[in-house]
Amino acid sequence: MRMKIITAIGAVCLLATGCGSGADTKPDPVGPLLPQKLTKPITGSLEPTASPAADATFAENVVHELQRKTLTMANAPGTVTGECPKDMDSKPGTTVTCTITYEGVEVAWTVTFGEKGWSQNVVQYKAFPRQGLVTRDGVARIMFGNDSGLDYALCNDIPKAVLVPFGKTEYKCEKVSQGEEPNGYSQTVHITDTGPMVY
Repeated sequence: MRMKIITAIGAVCLLATGCGSGADTKPDPVGPLLPQKLTKPITGSLEPTASPAADATFAENVVHELQRKTLTMANAPGTVTGECPKDMDSKPGTTVTCTITYEGVEVAWTVTFGEKGWSQNVVQYKAFPRQGLVTRDGVARIMFGNDSGLDYALCNDIPKAVLVPFGKTEYKCEKVSQGEEPNGYSQTVHITDTGPMVY
């Protein structure tokens, strides 16, 4: 009787694995496959297209620096414009709000000025955005930049550019290496003021 039970179990195992039947043995995905396919993005500069003129105002110089910081946070080239209060000064302790627009999305920066630097023309300052900025191309750039064997990524519909709280976001991506199939194992997109991270 015991021999028959062992034989029956062995037969079930053979059928479940498709042994000897030529059946496809691909494992089932661990989760649903994400709908958005990201391929390797076009590279480009993360610097503003125009530098301030020699006679630029203090506000124009600050705007230029914040445009550069916004492009770094986006981690993707794009059109940036911006404005700070035209009458702002660099008196230590002064705090202002500047707005930098990246591809139509407005990023508000809180800027606080400190002491003069090594020259009267150099001003120390701290700037931090009120919200993070996630971009589809920025996520793709970090994923492909960190994995040379990546073929494509599957994500859950990351917009071209959108404001989000800092830290963990609702966006997820799965890496699919060259020669492999997606398996439904995704990682979460996190946003910092210096760009996205995926883990």
